[in-house]
Amino acid sequence: MRSWRIVLISALALVTVGCSSDEKPAAPKPSPTKAVTLKEPCAVLAGDAVGKAIERQSVTGAPGPDQNTAANGGKAKTCVYSAEGKQVGALAVTRYDGNKVKPDAMIAGIKEKKPGARDIPGLAEGALYYVEEAKTATLVAAKVVGGVPILVSYSGPAKMTAEQMTPLVKQAIDAE
Repeated sequence: MRSWRIVLISALALVTVGCSSDEKPAAPKPSPTKAVTLKEPCAVLAGDAVGKAIERQSVTGAPGPDQNTAANGGKAKTCVYSAEGKQVGALAVTRYDGNKVKPDAMIAGIKEKKPGARDIPGLAEGALYYVEEAKTATLVAAKVVGGVPILVSYSGPAKMTAEQMTPLVKQAIDAE
């Protein structure tokens, strides 16, 4: 069960963040802009990249559960990374169709809910790193792609540093 815990905590936290700021989300409506189709998380961040970051061999990625929240348009796809039968992390990519929340508002909403979260400068349009309950470390970054707000998050064991996670999240968010 613990293997899915990191993914579910990460994805659920990110899917709900689109409504967590003072900025009211727009009601979903057809957009004249081109539809944004996110790439599969396992395709944008291979197990080899995760293995290099955490200095482990034979890391593999497998699709995790999708998480959708109708209230804010959040649709998350996930990839779970494992080595030697143990989970070593998870990537969640969430898009907010029909919600015009800005990246700075998304980051501010997360920061408000995650005491001790610290800004990661130079990554996307805003990024944070935080550790929860001394068990899970998360780095999340936000940007707008084709008019749609996007959050990319990597969660792993609490011992993972922002320096280890930054290239993973950068690779994933740059691929969108």
